[in-house]
Amino acid sequence: MNKHGQKWIRNEKRLAIYIRDGLSCVYCGDGVETSTKLTLDHLDTRCTGGSNDASNLVTCCFKCNTSRGARSVKDFVAVVAPYILESGSDILNNIERLRQKPLNVNAAKELIVSRGGFRAAVYSNTESEVER
Repeated sequence: MNKHGQKWIRNEKRLAIYIRDGLSCVYCGDGVETSTKLTLDHLDTRCTGGSNDASNLVTCCFKCNTSRGARSVKDFVAVVAPYILESGSDILNNIERLRQKPLNVNAAKELIVSRGGFRAAVYSNTESEVER
């Protein structure tokens, strides 16, 4: 996990990436509807010069993020795909498609304000469904 926690990226940019990626992990598909803890994954790792640009960041569950470690995306997808009964090329194509999509940071910022904070903006719908 990043030693800086969530401070290295603004909440509205983080939420915009989560929304772009459908509020679910690009690798295994787990998402907020199953109360999965979301993180961001650097496709090109920071230790190899990867940036914090949105095109280098994807939504990832905590489990996949820690499991990937320093492996390349291609190598990690090859390991994950059989477990989720998905084709590795489909996962890689989806990642490429998502990283090309523009972010709507302003809409994410408005959502954070209207829901009363970042956590509520990400998880409020699922928490209210769990309470029902």
